[in-house]
Amino acid sequence: MDILASVYKRENHIEVMKGVLEREAHAISELISSLDSNMEEALELMLHCHGRVVITGIGKSGIIGRKINATLASTGTPSLFLHPSEGLHGDLGMVRKGDIVMAISNSGESDEVIRLIPSIKRIGAKMIAIVKNSNSTLARHSDVVLNIGNVVEACPLGLAPTTSTTVTLALGDALAVALLTARKFQPEDFALYHPAGSLGRKLLLTVNDVIGKTKKNPIVYRDDSVKEALFQMTAHGMGAISVVDQAGRLVGILTDGDIRRAFAFSEEVLEKQVDELCNKTPLVIERVALATEALELMEAKKINVLPVIDNKNQPVAMIHLYDLMNLGL
Repeated sequence: MDILASVYKRENHIEVMKGVLEREAHAISELISSLDSNMEEALELMLHCHGRVVITGIGKSGIIGRKINATLASTGTPSLFLHPSEGLHGDLGMVRKGDIVMAISNSGESDEVIRLIPSIKRIGAKMIAIVKNSNSTLARHSDVVLNIGNVVEACPLGLAPTTSTTVTLALGDALAVALLTARKFQPEDFALYHPAGSLGRKLLLTVNDVIGKTKKNPIVYRDDSVKEALFQMTAHGMGAISVVDQAGRLVGILTDGDIRRAFAFSEEVLEKQVDELCNKTPLVIERVALATEALELMEAKKINVLPVIDNKNQPVAMIHLYDLMNLGL
């Protein structure tokens, strides 16, 4: 009786979990030392594939296959998952000559997967097998065989796929990352495939996207009164307003803080011209800039509002720090 089995018998749950993790970690460590030219060959096939990588597998292998497919697709390797049973009933039409079919089967004898082989061969797609048994039917009919080794399942009955699925998943991650590195995949590429994620927003969202949602652009002429400026600021719900000349070019910014400070010296502030109080060297940002650039500028300069200008130095909007924070930047 091995250590893990004896631990199960004692029903020490923490020790059971430790034993499972140790067994799976050991299996991954063993896989590292067993990587050979087959792995390199598989990488080259996938790297130079002119079609897609089609992942297939049944049961727990299929679940792991779906995860590998998702990882490949999101890191620059065109891929899809083919359920072998559906493949036998028409979905093999997804597979084209020039594709690579990666078939996952612990035993290498899964009936649904084996029955796909003749059609895949006739279509002209290459096959990569991920198996435990290199002498299995699947392995013998594949172009490249990736053997996960003689792994021992963490399940005390030796039946439930545990260690084998963990090792297969780790192998899939290794392939995906190696391909990502070979393609010189950058954060910007990752963001392109994850536009709704945090990274996607940071690397793709522009100031123009932000102002399209907020639609706030308080403007006042330099010779208007401070009272008029205050009315416009209130109407737009902003604590600042862009100041422009008669040609519509930005010449300054007036904030409610500027007005409050001016009251300390005179009670006639509201009748003064905006030009007397405004900051004539305002910080600005162009609409084509990334939203993260606007956020970084506002945080660095400790300001809450920022005029957005076009290429003619005309204000087209004003963004608030909260507008950017609400987008999860």
